[in-house]
Amino acid sequence: MKMMLGGLALLLLLASVILWMLRPGTQRSEGSVAPAFSLVDQDGQIRRLTDYSGQWLVLYFYPRDDTPGCTRQACRFRDDIGVLDGLNAAVVGISVDDVRSHADFGRKYRLPFPLLSDSDGRTAASYDSLLNLGVIRFARRRTFIISPDGRIAARFDKVDPARHMEEVIRALHALQRA
Repeated sequence: MKMMLGGLALLLLLASVILWMLRPGTQRSEGSVAPAFSLVDQDGQIRRLTDYSGQWLVLYFYPRDDTPGCTRQACRFRDDIGVLDGLNAAVVGISVDDVRSHADFGRKYRLPFPLLSDSDGRTAASYDSLLNLGVIRFARRRTFIISPDGRIAARFDKVDPARHMEEVIRALHALQRA
């Protein structure tokens, strides 16, 4: 009986720790200033939020390079890059993968936009997009549309890679009409 209670207590403790790690962080809401970043892309170039001043930025966080959902999402951005260009919007992807992984992923799928390496997860965390389970850490699939003046204009927390591009285009049209 003591072993059963001890096991139950350990299970409850483990469940509590997992729930604590999955709790939402600071919400970056629409209208707030977008957190600055300075990260290296797949070509070794440093990219900063300020590089996109004066234009719309679709900043998307994704879990891992070359996985089914992330590939679908990246390829949808690639396929509709002309539409985004027409809306004066740049696209930037961020994950905790390293530069080499991004280079391989970008080359394999001919991605025409920067993939930034957030290896320490600080940028993902600043956008409330980091899932940190201790030894396992990755960016949550979230997208932010940053306005030309550097504010978060739209936030997408529930992203379906197959339909997300349409949501982004609709949001950009609505934001630019407002």
